[in-house]
Amino acid sequence: METILLFAPLVGAVICGFGHKIIGEKAAMWTATGLLFLTALLSWIVFISFDGETRIIEIFRWIESGSLSTSWSIRLDRLTAIMLIVITTVSALVHLYSFGYMDHDPQWKEGESYKPRFFAYLSFFTFAMLMLVTSDNLVQMFFGWEGVGVASYLLIGFYYRKPSAGAAAMKAFIVNRVGDFGFSLGIFALFFLTDSINLGTIFAATPDLAEMSVSFLWTEWNAANLIAFLLFVGAMGKSAQLILHTWLPDAMEGPTPVSALIHAATMVTAGVFLVCRMSPLMEVAPEATAFITVLGATTAFFAATVGLVQTDIKRVIAYSTCSQLGYMFVAAGVGMYSAAMFHLFTHAFFKAMLFLGAGSVIHAMHHEQDMMNYGGLRKKIPYTFWAMMIGTLAITGVGVPVWIMKLGEIPIGFAGFHSKDAIVESAYAAGSAYGFWMLVIAALFTSFYSWRLMFLTFYGKPRGDKHTHEHAHESPMVMLIPLGVLALGAIFAGMLWYKSFFGHTDQVAKFYGVPYAEASAEAHGDDHASDDHGADASHGGGDKEAEHHYVFAGEPGEGALYMAPDNTLLDDAHKVPYWVKTSPFMAMLVGFLVAYWFYIVNPELPKRLSQQQRPLYLFLKNKWYFDELYNVVFVKPALALGRFFWKKGDGKTIDGFLNGVAMGIVPFFTRLAGRAQSGYIFTYAFWMVLGIAALVTWMSIGGGSH
Repeated sequence: METILLFAPLVGAVICGFGHKIIGEKAAMWTATGLLFLTALLSWIVFISFDGETRIIEIFRWIESGSLSTSWSIRLDRLTAIMLIVITTVSALVHLYSFGYMDHDPQWKEGESYKPRFFAYLSFFTFAMLMLVTSDNLVQMFFGWEGVGVASYLLIGFYYRKPSAGAAAMKAFIVNRVGDFGFSLGIFALFFLTDSINLGTIFAATPDLAEMSVSFLWTEWNAANLIAFLLFVGAMGKSAQLILHTWLPDAMEGPTPVSALIHAATMVTAGVFLVCRMSPLMEVAPEATAFITVLGATTAFFAATVGLVQTDIKRVIAYSTCSQLGYMFVAAGVGMYSAAMFHLFTHAFFKAMLFLGAGSVIHAMHHEQDMMNYGGLRKKIPYTFWAMMIGTLAITGVGVPVWIMKLGEIPIGFAGFHSKDAIVESAYAAGSAYGFWMLVIAALFTSFYSWRLMFLTFYGKPRGDKHTHEHAHESPMVMLIPLGVLALGAIFAGMLWYKSFFGHTDQVAKFYGVPYAEASAEAHGDDHASDDHGADASHGGGDKEAEHHYVFAGEPGEGALYMAPDNTLLDDAHKVPYWVKTSPFMAMLVGFLVAYWFYIVNPELPKRLSQQQRPLYLFLKNKWYFDELYNVVFVKPALALGRFFWKKGDGKTIDGFLNGVAMGIVPFFTRLAGRAQSGYIFTYAFWMVLGIAALVTWMSIGGGSH
């Protein structure tokens, strides 16, 4: 079943890409989509039936070279199972959605065949992503990592006649190659130090790596910290963290289904997956994880500030993605990997729905993307409005505060309410004041720009082209069904899996297949470590909770995640003060009220404020001038260097030398040789005598020297 799950999207891509001329476009597209739904169904079966025990399924031997021995294998654990349902569910729904969105696309001429190619790219991307998350070694993971890079390049630049789409595709590809260079260096370092790239061997060696030193850039580094940092550089590129984030907003030049698939739920979460997958290494690399925490918090804040003033509906959601990824990295950085995966899981549902909802709005408004030309659309496209409303309630973290009401032990709220609050509480419990406050402020900004999007799009008076508004209509059912399915995830995913991702230690340990032990037994020196079948540890009621306290146990690599025995952050996060638990909710409320005041009560206020605070407004509107800075620091010097090598090196030196030889020196000697061909016998006799004299002289000198 797992093998079918992995290769079905590849079969769909081949059939759709190469077989559509034989079986027809519609049949090819439905074949690719059907295989994706089969993959999604099998993924959910794996996820629900998974017993927590890690399994390695070898498909075939792959690379054998010296001590390097790799197989193409599937590493099936809880982390893999989570990523499988995220990738395949979103991809299957995006395939279905694309039937409506890509129909009669204005970028293509009448009669042009573009849909099979688009569906083939989608399926190929899904295959590459599945290969990445199921890999049991870093070479296979890197192969999938580069595969999604190629697929994203093809999908972002799908509108190849559009110069901005081509430029965005190039930008995404090049920026990601910068990050991938760090990732590859990390792989090389692990192979150099452990003589293996298999995850199990690496995990077992992490305690030794923590004690090693390695020379790099003329300095001695702690091996674990250096490797963790290098791997994170790869994650920075793929997950669009600050410094390597500039490609993500430009990637919105691709079709909207591409934005939903690649830049909301799957490819950009690969970096978070990598950090969580390498949790045994991260646990012994405190300096690297501190850097991850700070950069993640800064990214969450930065992207949220930029999202405040963007007017392109897709770019607002793109910066929202960038900000939410920052939340996930803060969780991973402080050592709460389960909370990072929780937010990755819930975020996939509501962010994919927001992107597809935005696509439905764009479809209704004849491909107009500027929110300044929207307004009053909630009655024109009611289903899209309610889908976007659910997504907004989820991303802003709307729920019932913990001190008011709980459903058993589970707070009531939308998906983002549970996972985002879990991260904020974890940051506070870990003692990261910077991370905590940056995330709370980012939550306030997230609420503001999310409700701003809703108010500008669906409320107020229609703005922009009157004819476009008059002909605005609801999307076809093939586009609305995916929105409805994702809405279910945005509402219920947090509550259904809250205990598994952020419950008590024993509940999380069971879910991830991590060994755990009773804390009181450890205190007396007894080894009562048990796996997910071992201890009667469920917290069914308050009395039992008071009696049993558990800690993570076992060796690195024994479960899907690794939390060191002294990592008590999960328990600590549940014990933070009530004001900490309530702070994201209050930030969400403030953001909503300010947005309501700005865009419903007093719509002229934002315009006046942008004029009064012009420098700040332009600073945010121009994305902190990162693109301009990179243009000055990297792009222009690179172009100048290229121009120098072209004109001076290639033009004057290489071409000049060859042209000089061909047009100057060779003709000169040719003329001399021509003059020697006089036709007189005494001239040839003279050259013969001269040659004999030279030969005799050389032999005499050579013979004398011996």
